[in-house]
Amino acid sequence: MTAANPLLALDYLPALESLGDDYYDIVAAAEFKQHILRFRNNELVRQLGLDPATVSDDHFIEAFGKFQGREPFLALRYHGYQFGEYNPFLGDGRGFLYGQVRGTNGNLYDFGTKGSGTTPYSRGGDGMLTLKGGVREVLASEALHALGVNTSRAFSLVETGEALWRGDEPSPTRSSVLVRFSQSHIRFGTFERLEYLNRPDLIAKLLEHVIDLYYPEARLFTDAQERYLHFYGELCDRVARLAAQWMSVGFCHAVLNTDNMSITGESFDYGPYAFIDRYDPRFTAAYFDYGGRYSYGNQPIICQMNLKALQKPLKLVMPDADLEAVLAPFKDRYEAYYQQRMLQKLGFNNLEPELATALISQTLDLLNAVEVGYHDFFLSLTQQFSPAWGSDVGQIFSATLRASDPAAVPPLEAWRQTYHRCLQSVSPEPIETIASVLQKNNPQTVLLRPEIEAIWEPIAAEDDWQPFHDLLNKIQHPFWGSEA
Repeated sequence: MTAANPLLALDYLPALESLGDDYYDIVAAAEFKQHILRFRNNELVRQLGLDPATVSDDHFIEAFGKFQGREPFLALRYHGYQFGEYNPFLGDGRGFLYGQVRGTNGNLYDFGTKGSGTTPYSRGGDGMLTLKGGVREVLASEALHALGVNTSRAFSLVETGEALWRGDEPSPTRSSVLVRFSQSHIRFGTFERLEYLNRPDLIAKLLEHVIDLYYPEARLFTDAQERYLHFYGELCDRVARLAAQWMSVGFCHAVLNTDNMSITGESFDYGPYAFIDRYDPRFTAAYFDYGGRYSYGNQPIICQMNLKALQKPLKLVMPDADLEAVLAPFKDRYEAYYQQRMLQKLGFNNLEPELATALISQTLDLLNAVEVGYHDFFLSLTQQFSPAWGSDVGQIFSATLRASDPAAVPPLEAWRQTYHRCLQSVSPEPIETIASVLQKNNPQTVLLRPEIEAIWEPIAAEDDWQPFHDLLNKIQHPFWGSEA
């Protein structure tokens, strides 16, 4: 170990490694011809108890580009349902678990790589990550984190000097290795593989591990069945909350296979994702999702289906009927979380249930009916809101109404009347806080695809990274008054 490198001197814990090699393979990292640090996450460096000033770029490259100074690296084994079909030939094919450390909050976190070379699960692939793919994941994870979505984050991105050939990018294209910082890399598919192998003993062992590290409140139950049910119920709740977070910020993950679902209810693995421009439940981010299975509007039901699929391995160690009963409230939980987040985007922390339902329903109807951007609508609401709207419905979006296409007038007028009723239902004092709630929940900058392409062009053409850093700063501080 290079003692002078603070990243290598962290207290790495063999938490998953201690489970034994039924769950992983020990692998080696690829050796790269070049190492240029393109991104480092100083906020996460602080979360590990380190001073960023004492961690140099060379320290990052040594640890997370050259992969010197520690071992073993674990390629995790898992299966999964991909577009509804079971695939028993998965596993970490271009990454591994680099190590596990505790943050200053006492929680255990994983360092996981992407693009670090081949493993036994590469299935003929080169084990590499394109530089553009790495840039996209850095942007996605940082944008989602700033918007209040439970997500893995990018810790570092190193350009590695390989020329890669890809069917979905102009090739040859540049290569990189990404290091993720997440709660866990254990997936739904990790359990599905053990069911496929008919190993209830390994399922129970993994469950106890997951509970110990990520669901410690379940330890209050001495009975194993009650403990497992508590875990599953909490997981269902976390996934319902995550789906509501995605939907409210207009995010389409694009590939919600069970191997891309974290056992901690955390969002991760960003491939062909997209933030929606216009409100369209049928919007599909992945060009290869021909049937629209993972469309924006399908995400809540897909999450519920994936939780249902997880019951198959869990049934080897707990009762089937109990699992069904725990999953049953998922839709209601999702809708409650979604309603709360959408109310805040509309400026309210609380409304009477009937008014809340009516306002959100009419907002979505309006967005579906008129030519207005999803994010533009909430941005305009934030910019134009005035407490005077509470006393005079005629002032609500008055200029917008006058300039609107005639077809947009009826739904906008209906929305104005409902919004006015909502304003009147709160006392004058809370009306003064609505502007603040709007500003804290509606970003000034949204990571739409044209924004990504605009910063990639100077990188590809001139190796100019300034637009990337400018956009990154905006999405990391998206709200009014949150500039760095």
